[in-house]
Amino acid sequence: MNDAKQMTIPTLIIGAGPAGLAMAGRLAKLGLPFTVLEASDYLGFSWRNHYDRLHLHTVKEYSALPHLPFPADYPTYVPRLKFVEYLERYAEQFNIKPQFNQKVISIHRSQDGRWQVQTETDLFMVERVIVATGYNRVPNMPELPGQRNFRGVIWHSHEYRNGAPFRNENVLVVGMGNTGAELALDLLENGAKPFISVRSPINIIRREVLGRPAQPIAIVLSKLPNWLCDRLAKLTQLISVGDVSAYGLGKPKHPPTYDNRRGKTPVIDIGTIDQIKAGTITVVPSIDRINAKTVTFTDGRELPFDAIVLATGYRTGLASFLGNGLSNQILNERGYPKKLWFDDADLRGLYFLGFSVPVTGVLNLLNKDSARIVAHIAENNSIPA
Repeated sequence: MNDAKQMTIPTLIIGAGPAGLAMAGRLAKLGLPFTVLEASDYLGFSWRNHYDRLHLHTVKEYSALPHLPFPADYPTYVPRLKFVEYLERYAEQFNIKPQFNQKVISIHRSQDGRWQVQTETDLFMVERVIVATGYNRVPNMPELPGQRNFRGVIWHSHEYRNGAPFRNENVLVVGMGNTGAELALDLLENGAKPFISVRSPINIIRREVLGRPAQPIAIVLSKLPNWLCDRLAKLTQLISVGDVSAYGLGKPKHPPTYDNRRGKTPVIDIGTIDQIKAGTITVVPSIDRINAKTVTFTDGRELPFDAIVLATGYRTGLASFLGNGLSNQILNERGYPKKLWFDDADLRGLYFLGFSVPVTGVLNLLNKDSARIVAHIAENNSIPA
């Protein structure tokens, strides 16, 4: 290990993505000192490496980080590279200078009450830690039955950039979350023949309803009592999406808002549903077995495929550096923090930001939650920030 940094740091932020930058921006605005650690070489690392066509699914008016609106010339739905430019501008605006290549490997409470944050090279002694590593840190790559027999390409979605390599090929997308739905559309637009394997009913909402962005509608609905919010969300869904059970997508038992409150994110559709209805994207059921050049599905069909893309999501990976003790106290069964912070004496000074995926928008919530954390630090923490 190199010379360890053992000076006391008031506030340490782990992660230089949107969540970490939002937190740093708020602290900088108040003139409070902080240090940001980033595991990679760049800020906004995940956004730099997502697939090419990715845009924000939420409107720019509700998606900016604290204290810095998007430029007026940015489109309503900001594309990936423009979002990266915005993150760089944000860091410059608030003089945020992350320490790069600082991968955190453990967080422990020391005997003197401070937090010990160990990276691969250094030890940081800090009064408070804000974990902002994101909900999509570690690709979830299940081993499918017979997967090793397949002679074609198998990628996880984090390896996918665009559909150009798959022109004229049959491609199976496994999973229909937001990523799977969009990759199927991208494959189609690049001349591939996409299929989507769906295990259970999918809750779908349109990105725009009657020509207007759905996000502001979702924000209004979220202020209503849950029962009324759910009823109106279901009505909006029926009007804009309709019954898609005939296309293999099932019929969800609950409205999208109900499922979202329980951690199941609805698909924000940007055109995939229309292509499924038109027959250009085919929905198939769960995989029974992968063969050398074909896939057998649970309905008995066996179809040929040249490639498989696993749109099977991500995990937070928090347990890898929190350890068993902290993980058992802090994380739910899905590996997400149960709260932004905890009132237990032995957890004082430990915060989590950016681990919720509401229908009102991840970035919109980042803005609000970062304000709550700053207020909590100021009001409830006797240690100078």
